[in-house]
Amino acid sequence: MNHATPPRAPRSLQTRLLTTVLALVLVVWSLAAALAWRETRHEVNELLDAHLAQTAALLRLQPLDELDEKQLNEAPDLDRHQPHVVFQLWHEDQLLARSASAPQQPLAQRRKRGFADSEVEGKAWRVFVTPGRERDVRILVGERQSVRDEIVLASLTSILKPLAWALPLLALGIWWVVRGSVRPLGRLGLAVAARRPQSLAPLPTQGVPPEVLPLVTALNDLFERTARLLATEQQFTADAAHELRTPIAGIRMQAQVAQGATDAQERTQALEATVQGCDRATRLVEQLLQLARLDAESTSTSTGDGDTGHSTPLADAARQVAADLQTTANRRQQRIVLHEPLAPGLPVPLPEALTRVLLRNLLDNALRYSPSGAEVHLHITSPGNGGGHGCLVVEDCGPGLTPQEQARLGERFFRVLGTGQSGSGLGWSIVQRIARLHHLSVNTGTSPTLGGLRVEVGW
Repeated sequence: MNHATPPRAPRSLQTRLLTTVLALVLVVWSLAAALAWRETRHEVNELLDAHLAQTAALLRLQPLDELDEKQLNEAPDLDRHQPHVVFQLWHEDQLLARSASAPQQPLAQRRKRGFADSEVEGKAWRVFVTPGRERDVRILVGERQSVRDEIVLASLTSILKPLAWALPLLALGIWWVVRGSVRPLGRLGLAVAARRPQSLAPLPTQGVPPEVLPLVTALNDLFERTARLLATEQQFTADAAHELRTPIAGIRMQAQVAQGATDAQERTQALEATVQGCDRATRLVEQLLQLARLDAESTSTSTGDGDTGHSTPLADAARQVAADLQTTANRRQQRIVLHEPLAPGLPVPLPEALTRVLLRNLLDNALRYSPSGAEVHLHITSPGNGGGHGCLVVEDCGPGLTPQEQARLGERFFRVLGTGQSGSGLGWSIVQRIARLHHLSVNTGTSPTLGGLRVEVGW
């Protein structure tokens, strides 16, 4: 049986910063120490090599005729450090003189002048070889390599020891700085955690570091959008509940009339009124659902997720919607007149579904408020200045609206009194929401030909 390994909890930002910075400091410190060892060793070797060459030069100046060639001449050790540096004088293959602590074997097999590294009697030596005054004489001056290493280590220790002591202080300082740098994030987290669920007030931005300010600003924008959305939903819920109460009460009343009817005609009229009330309630629910979808799309677009790349041939959609509504218009002997566009195939920057919703609401309102036997004109045209702009115009034969009433069009559940028509006022809210969402312009006025309301949608 396989057991899934639980995912490791991510490390905190403070821990990651501390680990990364301290590791970087340690690596840089190690590289600096290695470079210092290399440079110090090079400088010390150059200095000590110069001392070996200088000693060999002094020995070369000494006359050799005073040395007894029949026995080995040894120079006594006068200092406790003297055994670390020794010399040998060789005449052909005979050792004439040496330091008391020098080995009897040659320090190096080299014949020509120069430096050599060798190992004699298990000890490493650094040797300088030079010929004497006579060609058959060799002078060898050597120094123990371990002594050189001790000098290098002592020199390097004097440099790195204070730095090694400074490492813990540096780590403590880095920890203090990193902890102070991430403290605003901790305060922000505590401020968000301490907020009440219903609180959508913006977070304070005073004293926030520039690196954290974009996060706080984004959170405040989110709170603002959420507050607007909640306010819209609350208002929408309250208005919808109020509006739905009226048709439901009407349906209930007509159903009660039908129950108590004493003759068939009265019962039939009550049932017809009930069906009409159901139709009005259905239309109201459809409009409410359309508004809810548009509100959701508006929120998506405001956060950068909306799709604005749609395009629909307006004439095709207008013909289909007009054909659908003509059946309803025929009941009142009304007629929808569609004027073909001057630019066939003129597109509107809307998805096909929203294009139909826009046209249906405009034409439905025009038919609803026009008298029996009236005409509703639908124009699709391109203005004279061209430039790729389009224009949709709907004109009716209704009573029209005053400028004050036109200014209030689009308010949810706003209705013009005295028209004798039922409705919820949501049709105009849907039209203006679609226009606002897809950057269309909506203008109203009086139709110069039909005398009713003129609605112009441009893009």
